[in-house]
Amino acid sequence: MTTLRKDSKQMGKVEAFIDFYRYEEERKRQKAACIIQRSWRRWLDIGVFEYYKDLIGFKKCGEPSHLMRYIEPKEAEFLDAAAGVHIRFRLGGIKFPPCIYYKIFTHRCVVDMCANSPKDYAKIATQKGQQGKSQKESRRDLSGWYQRIENNGWRLLSPRFWKALDIITTEDNKKVKKFHYSKVQRKQEMEKRRKRRKIEWLKKMYYGEHLTVKTLDPGETALIQRAAEGLIASLGNEGLDSVMEWEVDEMLKWTNALNYEEYVKQWKVLGTSKLSEEYQGFWFTERYKDSESSEIQEVQEAIQKVAPFQEKKSLIKKPSVSISSLYN
Repeated sequence: MTTLRKDSKQMGKVEAFIDFYRYEEERKRQKAACIIQRSWRRWLDIGVFEYYKDLIGFKKCGEPSHLMRYIEPKEAEFLDAAAGVHIRFRLGGIKFPPCIYYKIFTHRCVVDMCANSPKDYAKIATQKGQQGKSQKESRRDLSGWYQRIENNGWRLLSPRFWKALDIITTEDNKKVKKFHYSKVQRKQEMEKRRKRRKIEWLKKMYYGEHLTVKTLDPGETALIQRAAEGLIASLGNEGLDSVMEWEVDEMLKWTNALNYEEYVKQWKVLGTSKLSEEYQGFWFTERYKDSESSEIQEVQEAIQKVAPFQEKKSLIKKPSVSISSLYN
């Protein structure tokens, strides 16, 4: 009996050990499967992002009115050579994969009557004597004066009917830009915004541990490190007014951080079409057509991948445009 009990105990231990071994092996397999799944999803997400990034990776390519024929044919006729505009494309959205947005920018002097005149010209005129108010009292409504509402936000590059309901487009259209009547005040505000962007850039470099000195001298390295720490501490305790713009510029020069001015310059031309005044019209030669057609065709193909032609049921019929039909 004692021998049988010992054998049963040993068998129980062996079975428990086998169960534990199987459990550990199963746990390792599940962990390995999760690692493989995460790696695979990461590879797919990176591939999708690189695909969308390559679609808008061009710089100053494509004529604005020609590109708008594939996006919004009704607006293409307004983007002539005298308009002084260019189109910029960016990635955005509230979920992955990202969406492509576009916006029409003007680089010429534009007079905004709603921004520099004491009247809201875009507001619908109220009828005389509405709600028992006299005409003299209705004129005292100062709401909307000296306010600049562009209604030109980032628009979704999509042929879908619900693109007008996009959240980013709706919120961006509601933004109100402060416009001061004094040119001196506007210049000061512009300098403050530029200073704020530089400081935000410096903070990202500092907290991201991307600020490293250019010199190998340990004494100079310690001085620059203390100067950077003092600059960041002053910004945190006393705000933006405690630091001058030249101090931020000097700090960026002492370190090997990316050139902020060069970064902004490259960012402004990335995913941007050509200027509308570069439109050549009938002066196109056959040789110029051959050199430009391949460049423009690449941008058109990229746009068509995201915003293909609509079906016959669509309210807007998008014409097929070629280089020869535009300039002949």
